[in-house]
Amino acid sequence: MTQQVCEKLGPSLYDFLRKTAYRPFPIDLVRELGEQLLESVAFMHALKLIHTDLKPENILLVSSEDAKLAENKDGSFSKKVPKSSAIKLIDFGSTAYDHQDCSYIVSTRHYRAPEVILGHGWSYPCDIWSIGCILVELCSGETLFQTHENLEHLAMMERVLGPLPRHMLERADHHAQKYIRRGRLNWPEGATTRESMRAVLKLPRLQNLVMQHVDHSAGDLIGLLQGLLAYEPSARLTAQEALSHRFFRRHRERRSL
Repeated sequence: MTQQVCEKLGPSLYDFLRKTAYRPFPIDLVRELGEQLLESVAFMHALKLIHTDLKPENILLVSSEDAKLAENKDGSFSKKVPKSSAIKLIDFGSTAYDHQDCSYIVSTRHYRAPEVILGHGWSYPCDIWSIGCILVELCSGETLFQTHENLEHLAMMERVLGPLPRHMLERADHHAQKYIRRGRLNWPEGATTRESMRAVLKLPRLQNLVMQHVDHSAGDLIGLLQGLLAYEPSARLTAQEALSHRFFRRHRERRSL
């Protein structure tokens, strides 16, 4: 009988965050993880494959070893980080070819792109949106869109990123039309509870959210995230374009000096 053995890898990025009480990763580590993730997705996209379920649970650290960072004045250490930044992308069970039916719902809720929720269909850019959500989570320690309901999810997007384009709302399929009223999102009128309204109102704008957690490279990261989280799929950066963004390029140039 033939046996298949998988290599032993470390915890997922989600499990590492959970183990460290959801403390944000240092920005330089976020950069290294983001670059590897984009390289993996660029390779998939070049093969005409769309992952469709990118999330921290599906990104594994190669090593399970920790390192301690930032010694405090009393001699204690304030933060644990992975000893190695090497990662591997897993779970290709939902992967689709670009020519397959792209009308069904994909992606785990919190990382789902607006075109998927609105029923426009999807393609490579849905992976790019998920990467943007993941990078925010790594640098903040918190899921960007912590919700389980479509209208609230779209309202959270508008709170963080600004109004959804009217033409995208007008193209919503018959399932999503109930979220739109008179050419705009039916919010807060359509909110089901006051708790839902408060969950949206507490979210900061993208720029403010990043600057709360990032002490250097904040401007470059904000620019990258704006490209990854563009509402219109055709306006989003490709994985290859994102790898050439100054957030990564400037760091590579400094390392080469």
